[in-house]
Amino acid sequence: MSDFIRHECGIALIRLRKPLSYYIERYGTPAYAINRLYLLMEKQHNRGQDGAGVANIVINPRPGNAYMHRLRSVKSQPIAHIFKKISKTLRKAQKKHPDKYLNANWLKSNVPYTGELWLGHLRYGTFGNNGIESVHPFIRRSNWRSRNLIVAGNFNMTNVDDQFEKLISLGQHPEAKADTVTVLEKIGHFLDSENQRLFDLYNQQGFDNQEITELLEKHIDLQRVLQRSCKDFDGGYAMAGLTGYGAAFVARDPAGIRPAYYYADEEVVVVASEKPAIKTAFGCQYNQIQEITPGHALIIDKEGDYRMLPFTESLEKRSCSFERIYFSRGNDPEIYQERKALGYLLRDQVLKAIDYDLNNTVFSYIPNTAETAFLGLMQGIEDFLIGQRKKAIAEKRLSLQDLDTVLSFRPRVEKLVIKDAKLRTFITDDEHREDLVGHVYDTTYEVIKKRKDTIVVIDDSIVRGTTLERSIINMLEKLEPKRIVIVSSAPQIRFPDCYGIDMSRMQEFVAFRAALELLKEHKQLYLLEEVYQKCLDAVKLEKYKIVNHVKEIYAPFTYEQISDKVAQIVKQPHIQAEVKVVYQTVENLHKACPNHLGDWYFTGDYPTPGGNYIVNKAFIKFMQGSHERAY
Repeated sequence: MSDFIRHECGIALIRLRKPLSYYIERYGTPAYAINRLYLLMEKQHNRGQDGAGVANIVINPRPGNAYMHRLRSVKSQPIAHIFKKISKTLRKAQKKHPDKYLNANWLKSNVPYTGELWLGHLRYGTFGNNGIESVHPFIRRSNWRSRNLIVAGNFNMTNVDDQFEKLISLGQHPEAKADTVTVLEKIGHFLDSENQRLFDLYNQQGFDNQEITELLEKHIDLQRVLQRSCKDFDGGYAMAGLTGYGAAFVARDPAGIRPAYYYADEEVVVVASEKPAIKTAFGCQYNQIQEITPGHALIIDKEGDYRMLPFTESLEKRSCSFERIYFSRGNDPEIYQERKALGYLLRDQVLKAIDYDLNNTVFSYIPNTAETAFLGLMQGIEDFLIGQRKKAIAEKRLSLQDLDTVLSFRPRVEKLVIKDAKLRTFITDDEHREDLVGHVYDTTYEVIKKRKDTIVVIDDSIVRGTTLERSIINMLEKLEPKRIVIVSSAPQIRFPDCYGIDMSRMQEFVAFRAALELLKEHKQLYLLEEVYQKCLDAVKLEKYKIVNHVKEIYAPFTYEQISDKVAQIVKQPHIQAEVKVVYQTVENLHKACPNHLGDWYFTGDYPTPGGNYIVNKAFIKFMQGSHERAY
């Protein structure tokens, strides 16, 4: 993606199902889980570069020994920083106590990070600061082991204000109004409530306090806790939680917006945000990796047994299509094929944009995530040529020379765009990032016939259009083509996301800017005020009654009109080449990703009521000249 946006987070959970001594004997080290967790997190590093955190629970610790450990980092390479510190702790123990280093009982009592239950998190901060206090996992502590709670997740809630007020009504005094805090405290409250319910029950039956402690840890109903705490959550989430006594859960939102997968065998239960990470870390087959059902939680009890149970009513599955287009790692076989299909399905639009002149067209892509879609596009062009060859041969009017020309022709492919810098790893504020955006890409010279060739360059998506305008088109203009065709494997991004991706301000979308220009040209700017008033009225309603009024801004114009206006916006006055922009259609997106229909950023059809509330609120902020986020 040439435009810089923050997005998503990643989770990684491991539950060892056998005693630590088993792994020491079989793998020759007490660091088996540590090494697996490192791989799980490193293979998802694309999901979070602002920070990382790890938590570990020792199951059945001796009284007086620490049994919950957590380490977080906001260093430039946070995963490496965390595991270097954990490894240093183990090496120190090995050096000081070589005779005890392989003794599981001694390790669990004396050395941190030797427990059986692990939770890792990778953070991409969508807003707020990137200080250590913002990094997951978060801990809610208690002297009662069964009341301790550790939470980390990949989520954004659209109704944080409502959840905050709910906590206050429960008698709490939250320290911050943030979705992470509200989630932790809400689940924590009902975990406390479940503890108290069972305590009162067993107390009435005459058990003493120590006996009750053991009974609590055996009979706490985490499904009930999640049913009570999550019933009014509105957002996209994959939330992982560890309890102090060793049970765990991963709960997925009812529309399946955020991804979550699990694998289990006799040794481990594993959860991650992406399947390739599990495949790499544990060497299993892809068909052994299962998806957590939307509206369900994978619940792992203290003994290591697991079940997938519903905790809320499932909605129509609307898993995020941007995961498929860009965010997730492309070595997932399903995602790889979907990205190729996205490119393939652009073939007819691209051929039309170049007037079917393949002789004078050079194809390329924006590195690196658009490469797979590019392969699909070129496969589509090759299939078109095969059809043309069959047609020419069937007509039987070709000389041998013409036949040789037809059979040997291949589309021209060159690496025209070179990415010189990983901007996101060192530019943290918009002002300075924009200063350097024009220098991120470079090009390959002397492969284009000047003012005769058309250049086709595919990107996976076009969000703001800033990099196109300030860098890519300027760079390609130096090659002096006749025409530049920018192709997006994603449809037009028209609406904000409120479920985890940092796309929240209407004015930042180049498609929205295009619609505004068209309204001005067609003397329909009055629509802005009409929609503004409707949005003001809508946000006062109960959320389930709200509709997306911002759709009306785009309604007067065709898809092609928006695309053409985008091309005008990103073409600066000094550009001599003709510029065209081709967007994927929503219909073809669904063909390419039939099992992942979350398309609200393109269509405005949000999977939860909170989405409609947020999009109207975002438009209100635009009309009021505010640059604040809508959530």
